[in-house]
Parts: sequence; C-alpha cells; structure tokens
Amino acid sequence: MAEQQRSDFKKWLEKLVGLFSGLPWIEIIGDVWKLGRQMLQSSGNAGLFEVLEYESTLELKDRQGEMATFKKREKVRYLKDNVIAYQDQAWGDGEILVDYRCTPGVPVDQYRSGHKTYILISRREVKNKGETDEFNIQWRMKRGFLRQTEQWETNVRHPTKELVVIVIFPKSRPPRQATLIESTRQRSHSLEKKETTLLPDGRTKITWEKSKPRLHETYIIQWEW
Repeated sequence: MAEQQRSDFKKWLEKLVGLFSGLPWIEIIGDVWKLGRQMLQSSGNAGLFEVLEYESTLELKDRQGEMATFKKREKVRYLKDNVIAYQDQAWGDGEILVDYRCTPGVPVDQYRSGHKTYILISRREVKNKGETDEFNIQWRMKRGFLRQTEQWETNVRHPTKELVVIVIFPKSRPPRQATLIESTRQRSHSLEKKETTLLPDGRTKITWEKSKPRLHETYIIQWEW
C-alpha cells in the first residue's frame, strides 16, 4: 500500500510540474510586478483628493496646428489632512508648457517621466479633509498638432464625479471625423452631431462629457482634419 501511495504521489507530482513548466513564468511574474507597482503608485496619488468637476479645453489656433492653448478647471475635495501641494501633469508633441500659469498656488518644481511632465504646485497653505479647491491652469503649445490625424488624451488619476473635455478647431480647418477611445478597455465610438457645435465665429467645438469616469482610464479624442 505504501509503495502504491508513493507511486501515485510521484505521478501527481510529475503532472503538476508538467503543468506549471509550460507556463511563461518570467512574463507572468513581470506582469504581476508591473501591475502591483502601478496599483501602489495610483492608490497613493488617488487618495489625496477626489475631483468634483473637471473641465478642460484644447484650442487649436491655426490650420497648420502650429499654435494651441490648453486650459482646465479642476474642483477638488481633499480626503486627507495637511495637504500642502498639488501635482499637475502635461504632455504632447512639440514645445509644451509655454507660459504655464496656475491659480491658486505656485509652481515650484517639474520633472519628466516617460512622455509626461509633472509639475509640483505649492499651495502655500495647509488644506484639510473636507475642504475644497478650484484650480485654474493653462499653458500654450507650439508645433504640437502637425499631422493629419491627431489626438488629445485625458487620464483619470483620481476618483472623479464629472468630466468634460472640449476641443476647438479653427474655422479654416474643421475636423472631418472624430472618435472617442477608451484606452484601457480598448473600445471606441464615433463622436456624432450631438457632441459637435458650430460656434458663432465659424469655429467647430467638440464637447465630450462623462459622469463618474473609470479610475485609471485614459480617454482619447482622436480626429482627422
């Protein structure tokens, strides 16, 4: 009986080893490590405050895509005590962060990581749990939208209640078509007439709104013009 048990155990062990040896363990461990690191980083950032309202506007100034301005208004409610700084981020091709401005607060440092530049804004006062702030930030960009197909992304880094993204095109070059892409979910849908407005001066405005957008999702407005 003991010999039979040892034989059965040996067969079971061989099957188990064969099963696991066929898996790409290096890739699995690497993916798990990346996911864990991203979750830790994201949870640390997301826990400082929640976004009550986020509205951004990208305005393309000329038909060549040489000049553009970006403005955003972000109303936040703090979830922790003793918050003294806010971290902003900027991205894009060409020359970005030209004439960067923000209120309230003072930009005191910036650094680049990947394709994004992070800006540290000192509040110059202590904010506590339950208090709110409304940040108004803007900068200009040069030579950032020179291709026939371009895009603008919005990354949801904090729990957000209301999200509004606006892109304004010059009168001389309206978009031929525009698409909203959800990067993480890998799905998209066309932005139709209900999202498109012709302004009195002849410019075209695309407005996309989302209540309770997915945390850590990147929403991309892509267009041909």
